[in-house]
Amino acid sequence: METWAGFCPGLHLSVGIWVMIAALTLQNAKAEITCASCPSPVQLHLETLQMGMRTDPTEEPSDLELKELGASGQNAGVDDDHETDISVEEVPMFPQHPELGEDAALRRARRSGPEFAEFSESRWSGRTGVDAGAPDDRGSLFDGQKQGRSDFGRNRNDGRGNTRQDEPKIASSTFALTGDSAHNHAVVYWSGQNSSVILILTKLYDFHIGSVTESTLWRSTDYGSTYERMNDKVGSKIVLSYLYVCPTNKRKIMVLTDPEFESSVLISSDEGASYQKYRLTFYVLSLLFHPTEEDWALAYSHDQKLYSSMDFGRKWQLIHERVTPNRFYWSVLGLDKEPDLVHMEAHTPDGNVQYVTCRAQMCTEANRNYPFLEYIDISSLVVQDDYIFIQVPTSGRANYYVSYKRDSFIQIKLPKYSLPKDLHIVSTDEKQVFAAVQEWNQNDTYNLYLSDTRGIYFTLAMENVKTTKGIGGNQMLDLYEVAGVKGMLIANKRHDNQVKTYITYNKGRDWRLLQAPAADLDGNDIHCILPFCSLHLQLQTSENPYLSGTISTKNSAPGIIVAAGNIGAELSYNNVGMFVSSDAGNSWRQIFEEEHNVWFMDRGGALVAVKQPSVPTRHLWVSFDEGRQWTQHSFSSVPLFVDGVLVEAGAENQIMTFFGHFSHRSEWQLIKIDYKSIFSKKCTEEDYQTWHLHNQGEPCVMGQKQIYMKRRPGNYCMLGKDYSRILSAESCICRAHDFECDYGYERRGDGNCRPAFWFNPSTVSRSCSQGQNYFNSTGYRKVVLNNCTKGVKEMYTARKQQCPNRPPKGLLVTTKDGKLTANLGTNITFLVHLDEGDSLRTNIQLDFGDGTAVSYSNLSWTEEGIKHVYKSAGIFRVIALAENTLGFDTTTLFLHITCPVEHVQLLAPFVVIRNKEVNITAVVLPSHPRTVTYFWWLGNNTEPVITLDGSISHTFTNEGMHTITVQVAAANTILQDTKTIAVKEFFKSLLLSFSPNLDEFNPDIHEWRQDVGRVIKKALLQVSDFPEEQLLVAVFPGVPTAAELFLLPHKNQSEGKKKSEDELEQASDVIVSALNQNLVEFELKPGVRVIVYNTQLTLAPLVDSSPRHSSSAMLMLLSVVFLGLAVFLIYKFKRKIPWINIYAEVNQEKEQEMIGSVGQGDSTPKITLSEFPTSKELMEKELDARVKRGVGNACESTREIPNCTSV
Repeated sequence: METWAGFCPGLHLSVGIWVMIAALTLQNAKAEITCASCPSPVQLHLETLQMGMRTDPTEEPSDLELKELGASGQNAGVDDDHETDISVEEVPMFPQHPELGEDAALRRARRSGPEFAEFSESRWSGRTGVDAGAPDDRGSLFDGQKQGRSDFGRNRNDGRGNTRQDEPKIASSTFALTGDSAHNHAVVYWSGQNSSVILILTKLYDFHIGSVTESTLWRSTDYGSTYERMNDKVGSKIVLSYLYVCPTNKRKIMVLTDPEFESSVLISSDEGASYQKYRLTFYVLSLLFHPTEEDWALAYSHDQKLYSSMDFGRKWQLIHERVTPNRFYWSVLGLDKEPDLVHMEAHTPDGNVQYVTCRAQMCTEANRNYPFLEYIDISSLVVQDDYIFIQVPTSGRANYYVSYKRDSFIQIKLPKYSLPKDLHIVSTDEKQVFAAVQEWNQNDTYNLYLSDTRGIYFTLAMENVKTTKGIGGNQMLDLYEVAGVKGMLIANKRHDNQVKTYITYNKGRDWRLLQAPAADLDGNDIHCILPFCSLHLQLQTSENPYLSGTISTKNSAPGIIVAAGNIGAELSYNNVGMFVSSDAGNSWRQIFEEEHNVWFMDRGGALVAVKQPSVPTRHLWVSFDEGRQWTQHSFSSVPLFVDGVLVEAGAENQIMTFFGHFSHRSEWQLIKIDYKSIFSKKCTEEDYQTWHLHNQGEPCVMGQKQIYMKRRPGNYCMLGKDYSRILSAESCICRAHDFECDYGYERRGDGNCRPAFWFNPSTVSRSCSQGQNYFNSTGYRKVVLNNCTKGVKEMYTARKQQCPNRPPKGLLVTTKDGKLTANLGTNITFLVHLDEGDSLRTNIQLDFGDGTAVSYSNLSWTEEGIKHVYKSAGIFRVIALAENTLGFDTTTLFLHITCPVEHVQLLAPFVVIRNKEVNITAVVLPSHPRTVTYFWWLGNNTEPVITLDGSISHTFTNEGMHTITVQVAAANTILQDTKTIAVKEFFKSLLLSFSPNLDEFNPDIHEWRQDVGRVIKKALLQVSDFPEEQLLVAVFPGVPTAAELFLLPHKNQSEGKKKSEDELEQASDVIVSALNQNLVEFELKPGVRVIVYNTQLTLAPLVDSSPRHSSSAMLMLLSVVFLGLAVFLIYKFKRKIPWINIYAEVNQEKEQEMIGSVGQGDSTPKITLSEFPTSKELMEKELDARVKRGVGNACESTREIPNCTSV
């Protein structure tokens, strides 16, 4: 879930040419700001969604991050009463904090935030842009606008139009911000109504070091005629970084110092005339003002801590640590009980994310609440109007939840197979949720959905709305909410590789193409026949919030739409002109041949136009008849590169301000224009006429007939403050177009709503119990905020019916986190869901599969989940049964209870016979059958053999050294062990023992055994000339220390097998002789010499793969058996003969570790060692030993079980 509508200031100006600085506007501190008062296209972000009226001073102008979806305000002058609210993205301003941009989201807010906007370097002129703050929610921030076009030729109507005799000259004055020619950013703030104060903060932002190095604060008290430098009053050496204005009291201002120099806040309560400085212990990244309490504010710091102040920034108190950027919100009036309640998204120490609420000054752990008990996805919390949205982490599909008016969270219901990849909330301000969803099969388009009042059930409004990729990889949705006309939207839809513009008057229930103008500027007829040819509009916003963008509307001028576009079969960016509609999109006229910035003046009664700022200009155009006639006026004697225009802040006094520069190196120029002289008088009743809103002649729009008052075209009178826009509104009789398809229904070709293939309309909610009533949908629901009455209303409205008595159906049991595995000992919550059936009269039984079960008399007892703790690992069959008098339903869940393994040990012989099956075992600690998966890589196999058993048999067909690897997977743990096996046709082996002093230095680890084996091998080579590569020494784990010596034949046996066997016998005799004479020894450390002995019991004859009987072998076998029996008896009766005692102890230990030879033929004589334990017994003994010794590390204490070659 990614975006939300936000809020944008209105009376202030925000002009950002390089980037939109969302940090200035009220709501979003991060990537986007929404304009509650500004109509605009919708912006999408690729990742997360968010809302907020915070501002973020740490964002970099050139780094445009698109994270939120929403329509953004387009023109700087939008009324306070503008009700359309779509979000605009906010761009990071300071590069040293790029992480902030990642978490920003879209939010529409009409609450608090900084009151200003910022200008940055102009992309058109190469100089600077301007950004101004508005005192209320009227301005707009724009994001991702199409690049300014190349210079255009003059219009055919330049100088033409209704130019009166003795045209009045407009008064203007110019002020240069002397000394600031190097400054590349400016923040402009105008207090607004009943105030003549303008504040401007200019800054030199060094992109190389990522901070502000110079700043100047200017203040005007005469609407911008003159300015005073304020640096001496705030501190001449202080570098200021950002300006914030309290949205509920415009006289209160906060100015932050740049933290590279000092971390302080300057506070003014008299519109910037004087300041008090307070030190800060943290670096403020963004601020969020309370929507009603002027002294309350939240501050987000660079180290992810959230602070609160209840005295307008003088003192701050820590609320919470590890808070997600831009995911904190003040309480909503009328919904939250405490006005100082804070909603936030916080991280737990283990990295999970929770939704937390607490009071701003009482946020200890004991006072915190968790409205949603589960963990949520990062950057998914959105608190907006009546709704709270979250996204829950899932391994597959995304699950979104909504809380309406602070009720419990309910999962959002989209059409079953929409399978969203991305979801953005466009707006929530008209008692329903407007969302954009990118479905599984979409890449550059989104589908628009509308919800019911609770925000739960969504139905399709339009498919495949076009997106535009902007700077920094952001995407903008081509959707525009028209100001002043409820339910009216314009969208660009992609169909068959063409993009066309559509308009709706009933919130997406019906869409149609735009009728092109009948004639061009010269009066020539335009032959454009629907549906093959129509008018197409650009619905993108300007990067500079004080340039109007490609489309403009205004609440106080309903029905007037000014936009850039083209005429043809599809949307094009060539041959673009400016078009205007005076009747809410029913008909259009062309007004310019090239793009202009157009603003509304005098409460929408007049239009002012200025060419795109790619070239300097000194003229503006004014129209009093909705764009039919234009008069030209000069506002400067020298052509000006216009970076922005502030209109609304001085609307009450007929003052507008142009911001710009005369050349690329000149100072900032502020031109104040007083256009009172344009008006001849104040308007009276005779100057107005009525206008009926309609849709192609249909007078009923959104269920009512609306009549507006407009100034008569051509009257040069000034609209009064008491100007009423709507004269009357009369409800209409309900008809089919007042109803949209209900959830689960789709509109067919005949215009009727029919059930989707996946939806069962006969399904009755399980909460519907016998004796109660429910509303049975007719397949239709009334468009939200539609005011129609009677007519077909009763026919289309859901009907009240009695709940039927029915058997249970659609029983489903899941775990609360949706997983099929859990760790041993954890508390597992099972959720039982029933599609149909009487929940109050249906018995629920749940068998956990471990011998325990529970039963409930009805489903209501299971709403909070059924908890259970398993005491052993394994795979358990969980069975749920729902039963009432009419029938039953059952379902099964197989749950894996796992315990992470601590150690794995691979048991395999060191040498095996070719083409003889060998058994390989992996011993796991702790042992939990049926929950461990084994992956075996044998020899040169590229793919593993996967088993659920810890043993596997394998036959090696080729001689040589082979590697065996086993990986053991249990829970989230994977362990691995590897062994190397020599595969030969035949071999000979001897068991070795050592003098007891070796055991004192045996740490019983693998590395030590390898090193000692290498030393033993070196010592044996000193008494024998047997080739080194044919000698293999394997030291066994455990104590007493023992080893096995393998004599291997040469790789090249071309001289004959018999000769090789004889060589092994001769080498064995030599080595045995040396061992018996104590000639084999090695120095373990200075002063410690270890003697190597031959363990006579295991003196082994030649091992061969060919079946044969040998009398000598039989005699040897019998002698070994008798010798073993003698040793056993001596050990049993504990004879105190020193050598025999040592031998017996060695033999006892080795017998516990040995397994039979691998690769012997069936006819080959074998020795079966007495009391040989199984691997399970070995593990049990080892576990007992670990408990007794208190050993915690299974790796160090687990003993390997070697193979002894039997004969």
